[in-house]
Amino acid sequence: MSDEINYKNNPLHGLGLKELLTQIVDHYGFEILYAYLNINCFKTNPSIESSVKFLKKTDWAREKVELFYLYKFKNLPRVSSEQFALSPRDRIIPEGQTPREPAELSLEDAERMREKQAKKAAEHGKTKSYRSGKPDGQRGGYSSKQENARDKQERWKPARKAPDSQSGSSNNDDDPWAKWKK
Repeated sequence: MSDEINYKNNPLHGLGLKELLTQIVDHYGFEILYAYLNINCFKTNPSIESSVKFLKKTDWAREKVELFYLYKFKNLPRVSSEQFALSPRDRIIPEGQTPREPAELSLEDAERMREKQAKKAAEHGKTKSYRSGKPDGQRGGYSSKQENARDKQERWKPARKAPDSQSGSSNNDDDPWAKWKK
């Protein structure tokens, strides 16, 4: 079995989520974690227990915290392209790379990083939308599939008759099942 993963070279191997979070919070605090990760469990009533509970249930948030641990707290170099596709717990750190001192982070740096990401997202928004094929500012109300389905519905609806103004008539004309009783 040469396909076995060598977990010795992964700082996350054998490290529980609670211990990982405790190390990060002791070093950076909840405010920095929220500023960099933008996960609400670090902002509203933050505690280790509630954060662990949330992170165990939410895969995307847990992976985000694990990536923060590896590349900010352990300050490891970025991974190769084939390792990038793997989740943080499955990644293997090459032999020559060892964890370094935690990165120095500040709220100002987090704000600059968010502004940079917002600018990048705005530039990305100028390209064609993945859903409609139109630039983002020119989105229509419905996709073509939705419009076709709506048109078919309109086509197959029975025409409604105007109510009779006669005083003694009932609405049996509109009900096809009412005629069988007569």
